Formats: sequence, C-alpha cells, structure tokens
Amino acid sequence: MAKTLSIVMPAYNEERTIHYILDKVKAVELVDGMQKELIITNDCSKDDTAGAIRRYMEANPELNIRYLEHDVNKGKGAALHTGIRHASGDYIIIQDADLEYDPEEYNILLRPILQGYADVVYGSRFMGGRPHRILFFWHSIGNKFLTFISNMFTNLNLTDMETCYKLFRSDILKGLDLRENRFGFEPEVTAKISRIPDIRIYEVGISYYGRSYAEGKKIGWRDGFRAIYCILKYNLWSR
Repeated sequence: MAKTLSIVMPAYNEERTIHYILDKVKAVELVDGMQKELIITNDCSKDDTAGAIRRYMEANPELNIRYLEHDVNKGKGAALHTGIRHASGDYIIIQDADLEYDPEEYNILLRPILQGYADVVYGSRFMGGRPHRILFFWHSIGNKFLTFISNMFTNLNLTDMETCYKLFRSDILKGLDLRENRFGFEPEVTAKISRIPDIRIYEVGISYYGRSYAEGKKIGWRDGFRAIYCILKYNLWSR
C-alpha cells in the first residue's frame, strides 16, 4: 500500500500568491507512488486568503486538501501545531505558503528516510549547489548564528536550523510536546528531537527563492531574539 506525505502549510495573508504554491504542490510526483495530503491552516488572515484557498479547492478537487482556520491570529507555530494534529500521513513536511521553497524538492528530502537511513531530514539553504537568491547579509548571518548557538546545546552539526523544510516520520513529530506559537517552532522542535535516543537526523541541500520584505517576508529582528530565548529555554530551562 502506498505511503502518504502530509504537507503542513500555515498561511497568513497570502491571498495574492497562495495559488502559485498550491500549483507547485499539485504538480509534484512523489517517489514510489507516494500520495500527498495537504493540510492548510489559515491563521486568521486579514485578506481573502480563505477565499483564495476555497476557490482553488473547488477548481482542483483531485488534490487532497484539508482546510482549517483559526478564529484569531495565533502565530505560525500555532498554525503548524493545528496542521500536525490533523495530519494522517506516514511522513510530515513543513511547507510555507510563500514561494521561497520549491516542492519539487520533496523527493530529495524523502530519499534518506525511504532508503532507511534517516528519521528526520532538514533541507539546508546553505549547503549544496542549488539556486539560492542573494538577499540580506545580516539575515543570513543571523540564521547561521542561531544555528551555531542551537548546535552548541543540541550537539548537532546542522548548517541551517531555521530552515522551513523539515521532514519527519509522523510518529516522531506527533510524539513531541510542542508549545511555541510563533517563530520559536524551529529551535524548539530541533531541541526536542535532538534528545530522542538514537534519532537519525540528516541534512540535504535545497534551493532557496527568498522574498524581500516588499514582497511579503514577515520574519524580523525581534523573531531572532525570540529564537535565542527559545534555544536557551528548550535546551537548558525546560529539559
């Protein structure tokens, strides 16, 4: 029986572009005949993200989409928690609703798991020879600094802890008690999986088509300070 990949997508104010990423998800042919389950959580968008998603679902009934909504804005982490709870696939991957990451690369992340080497696979924007948009110097330094601090406490040698593309065996991700409601999801989930006995974590190079702030990028410097707090909290204070 074919296995299923659950694609968990938080969405906030993506009315103008969400149909583009949904087209990309729809077009992906997964290896070994694997099926796709797309779970979208609309985090109380202020624009017509809800209408855009519903129109897409009506026009593309063959794509297995489960649409969920928050009554109030709770943050990206909370939207991920909601999606993860409703995921029924064998594997779960995180997919942002923007166009920074390419769903065509799902198979790259799946390969180490399907070949029996990995339980968790991170897609690194900072390794490999794939396309990488040149944008913000300090943003990249910040990402690498957060990864460095995280690695100090987890004893992992990741190159990109803050990446969106994280692929998990479902039983592993669902077994974690995740609490961060906003952008602290990345350091929290990394800290908690690093403590699982005999966990096998792999990293593969991926493309990165980053957005500028004018194009809708949402993460800012305050989120960087929150990430440092979360690294300390989940590695030192909440073990």
